[in-house]
Amino acid sequence: MGLTEISRYMSLILRHKPEVIGIHLDEHGWANVDEMIEGISRTQEFNMEMLEEIVRTDSKQRYSFNEDKTLIRANQGHSIPVDVELEETEPPEELWHGTGVKYEESIDAQGLIPKSRLYVHLSKDSETATQVGKRHGKPRLYVVKAGAMYRDGYKFYLSKNGVWLTKEVPAKYLEKTDA
Repeated sequence: MGLTEISRYMSLILRHKPEVIGIHLDEHGWANVDEMIEGISRTQEFNMEMLEEIVRTDSKQRYSFNEDKTLIRANQGHSIPVDVELEETEPPEELWHGTGVKYEESIDAQGLIPKSRLYVHLSKDSETATQVGKRHGKPRLYVVKAGAMYRDGYKFYLSKNGVWLTKEVPAKYLEKTDA
């Protein structure tokens, strides 16, 4: 398994199923680094140098170490209840959401909901949202009127890797646009 595949496996472990390698996350999503390395290395070669390389080179900056590198966590994207200690932040006037056209009807009817995740993920620009949308087939972009939402009392959080998060986006704050 190459580093890309191990990174995907780490994402599964740290966001959704730590039990697949027999570890636990604390309430803030932190896993013990030694336990994680031991769990992954049961099925393939894996060590601290490989882990540091994945964290350092991940293009989406999915992971963070604590200060002394004894703990690691995913920055966002969890389906299990953890508090990754996000700070509430005032968003820009507009944010973006990229998805597939196949989800358009549902989004137009009910807005954006987190589904299996804890938060709805939003992008700071249309380019990033387009890349996200392409993962779901033909992309569809939505402009999110984040400033208006914030003024109406909705909370926004900015994750360490630059992804904007909120609990939901009602349809009235969405404007559909082409990718």
